[in-house]
Amino acid sequence: MSEIQTSPRLSYPKFTKEMRLTHKILIPQMLPIHFALIEKLLLQEGYDVEVLTNDGPSVVQTGLKYVHNDTCYPALLVIGQMIDALNSGKYDLDHTALMITQTGGGCRASNYIHLLRKALKKAGYGQVPVVSLNFSGLERDSGFQLSLPLIQKVLGAVFYGAMLMLLSNQTRPYEDRRGDADRLVKYWVEMLSDQFATGHGCSKKEMARNFDAIAKTFSQLHVTRTPRVKVGIVGEIYIKYSPLGNNQLERFLANEGCEVNVPGLLGFILYCVANGPATIDLYGGSKAAKAVYGLVMNYFAKREQMMIDAISKYPGLTPPPKFSSTMQCSEGIIGRGAKMGEGWMLTAEMMELEQHGFDNIICAQPFGCLPNHICGKGMMNRIRAVYPEANIVAIDYDPSATRVNQENRIKLMLSVARERLAHSANSAPSSRTEWVQDPYAAFASAAPAAAEV
Repeated sequence: MSEIQTSPRLSYPKFTKEMRLTHKILIPQMLPIHFALIEKLLLQEGYDVEVLTNDGPSVVQTGLKYVHNDTCYPALLVIGQMIDALNSGKYDLDHTALMITQTGGGCRASNYIHLLRKALKKAGYGQVPVVSLNFSGLERDSGFQLSLPLIQKVLGAVFYGAMLMLLSNQTRPYEDRRGDADRLVKYWVEMLSDQFATGHGCSKKEMARNFDAIAKTFSQLHVTRTPRVKVGIVGEIYIKYSPLGNNQLERFLANEGCEVNVPGLLGFILYCVANGPATIDLYGGSKAAKAVYGLVMNYFAKREQMMIDAISKYPGLTPPPKFSSTMQCSEGIIGRGAKMGEGWMLTAEMMELEQHGFDNIICAQPFGCLPNHICGKGMMNRIRAVYPEANIVAIDYDPSATRVNQENRIKLMLSVARERLAHSANSAPSSRTEWVQDPYAAFASAAPAAAEV
């Protein structure tokens, strides 16, 4: 058994620098595209990591066994997935660690790590250390350190993941050769990972070239544009993105023939950054800290604009709205002081979707998430007062909610959407892009080689 270092004040094992060479780190799944990139770049940094894919009833039942049933559903799923993996017998428990994110806010995202450690001890896995991935100075004595190059790569993965998720959702419902969009996502995950491995792909110039190349390859996919029901997905961040959390919601909507729009992780990160100066304005604080927030926001805004410019060059692709525009959507609807959890951003995303033709919206609500219920379901009538055509449904996700009931409620919403689409006089006409004989040859010609970047 490996030697375990414990905190002098708290009786839990710490992840040490030496464990980087001896331990496999298990990571709970949330965003498949983003996490595929992050998994590869962490492997390149010398960490032995694995993003978990186990799901099903056993994860929920394990979570119920080791997490109090008054705790929010995302915590139950994340902890259940991790302990279920440890129960599988696949891992050497004396050389396994778990990784979890902490945002530093007042919501469950900063308390998961303590709930997880308590659950591990109860399950008999008290020797398994937990790694905290955070940018807010929590768990400073961890052996897992975020170096500047690693932070740059993680931020690059956030931008590239957001773009790949957006464009694949836009093209997948219309592709003539089934699976082209997913194959292209896989291609770019490998291409970008190769660039990360050689220290490329993260500078401003390199990202601009990659953004253009990604947009170009998606614009060359052979598609047939026919009128389809457009559905936006909002909600608590984990349930909104995680296939485990929302019972494969995006796949279900795709099978129903819908075009799906899921506002990206980049918007949530910008929301967190924007809340910094807002807090200072509302409650007071350091002018120097406010200036730092401004610099960080400027970094993100410039690269966001580069992404938008790249997508805008190609007909058939729709760029995401700027975050500054998203912020304005909530003006007069909800105050900026509502910033716990997803806060005002959740309302703003619904308003933004309405403005961009996604009248049909699913608000994914997990049990135990008070901010989501207030800023999501609690704002629906206010949104309908502004947009009478808003077809919004709140779907509850908790251990007792059955998938059949969730999908039946969504189908009722879709039936209204289809009826409206059938009677719409402004349905978009069919259009076809020119088919390239060897699309993967086009991908290679569009993608900048790592040595050239």
